[in-house]
Amino acid sequence: MGTLRPLELDPFDLLWRDLFENNSRFSAITQKVTHPVDIYETPSGIKFEVAAVGLDAKDIDIQIDGNQLRIKYDKQNQEEDETAIYRGIKKSSFDLSWKIATKFDLSKLSASLDKGLLTLDIPTAEGKAIRKIEIHTPKQIDALP
Repeated sequence: MGTLRPLELDPFDLLWRDLFENNSRFSAITQKVTHPVDIYETPSGIKFEVAAVGLDAKDIDIQIDGNQLRIKYDKQNQEEDETAIYRGIKKSSFDLSWKIATKFDLSKLSASLDKGLLTLDIPTAEGKAIRKIEIHTPKQIDALP
């Protein structure tokens, strides 16, 4: 990762720096992403939908490194027989990466490519799902077996 600085002993300090430094490898999801991506939190986890028009599964590289998810496509330069009059379909290279919260289990990531849409599903980690805690009153506590 680089040199450890004395003021960055806390993971929160590292996160804070990564979110606001211009030259950071990571960015907040709220920052502008240059490739069409939709991200949803579902009851069972988190879902990424990435535009992959004209791509095959073998063209896309998906990597997991710790809590970092990386989706990459390198467009090969191809000589075209036709001269484009207008280009409205984005067919450029992309290299996307996100830090994924530990409440999601990246080891169980599943990916599918259908009709130009790459879908990645990451389930919530076992024991990390949101639970509702019932609050007992003194009368309820006395009635418990």
